[in-house]
Amino acid sequence: MTYVSSLRRVSRAKRLATLLLMGILGWAVGIPGFMNIAYAGSLTFVSDTITNSAPSGTSNHSIVFNSNAAITAGQTFRVTFDPDTNGFSGLPSIVLADLTTSSNFTPVGACGAGASEATFTTSNNPDYIEFTACAGDTIASGTTTINIVNNKITNPGAEGSYVVRIGGTMANQADTRVAIVNAVAMTASVDTTLTFTISGVASSTTINSDPVQTSTTTTAILIPFGTLQPGVAKMAAQHLNVTTNARNGFVVTIIQNQNLTSNTGADIDLFKDGAANVTPIAWVAPSNTLGNENTYGHYGVTSEDADLNGGEFTGDKFAGNFGTTTRVIFSNNGPADGLAANIGSTTIGFKIQIGSLQEAANDYTNQITYVCTPTF
Repeated sequence: MTYVSSLRRVSRAKRLATLLLMGILGWAVGIPGFMNIAYAGSLTFVSDTITNSAPSGTSNHSIVFNSNAAITAGQTFRVTFDPDTNGFSGLPSIVLADLTTSSNFTPVGACGAGASEATFTTSNNPDYIEFTACAGDTIASGTTTINIVNNKITNPGAEGSYVVRIGGTMANQADTRVAIVNAVAMTASVDTTLTFTISGVASSTTINSDPVQTSTTTTAILIPFGTLQPGVAKMAAQHLNVTTNARNGFVVTIIQNQNLTSNTGADIDLFKDGAANVTPIAWVAPSNTLGNENTYGHYGVTSEDADLNGGEFTGDKFAGNFGTTTRVIFSNNGPADGLAANIGSTTIGFKIQIGSLQEAANDYTNQITYVCTPTF
């Protein structure tokens, strides 16, 4: 009996030691932690995507979270921006038109007859937008999306990582974050380019629908009309190509150094009858009036640039105002590839005709100058 009694005393001592140890552990870590008590579940897949992360910049927000519990009538869910320092601003300016949401609920100004409706309120300091499920309505569990558009929310003024908290009286809550960082400056440069070429046009070529085809082959530096016969009009042409990356395009002008003039001082005047027409008109023969040498012969210019000054040369028309001032004969309002008609390439025609009174000479000559001016 003495032996058995001793064993019992040893057993009671072990049980007491175990209880004391459990008490010490419970005091050290807390009874709830020791007992592993579970709290309400958190939201999952929580995010806030912003369209502008610059400090003090205005931004749209797309807030997404997944909840395993529905939000019932009267319950709220609140999105609080930076609950620690209230660095965001502009929340009170949000109106119904600034909100789009997922299909599981509809934000409203006042509860109505619709399903899954929720009214909303906003606040600065603390910075939040809060939704309250309407009486009789339920916002289903699952993924909820709230888009705040029209750049109503202003970012904090300092760089950093800021908490966005999803909470309220609904069962679950969670935090996400947005990073506010300075914008990255990206720079580049593009060199200016311009290539302008003049090339000859073969004989027997139709220019701007004129019935008189070219009677001579030109080069980049020569327009040889040859011998002129009274009453017989002649045509010659040159082709122009422009390649440029000028943002605002280019213009090509022409000007001559003098009328077609001989060593004797006789000249052939500009179209028509020496008047140097500014507005292009249909071709007419010189009037050949005795005593008025301006009418003995003339020459003018036409352009196949169909949209030049609203198409002023369209329909086989000619101008003569390139004697003492420059005349625009080709243009475009943007970059040109040197190939596309009316944009990077065109053909310029020169038409000449004399009457029987034009003074004889075998050395009529002048110089035509083209100038291409880009605007970058």
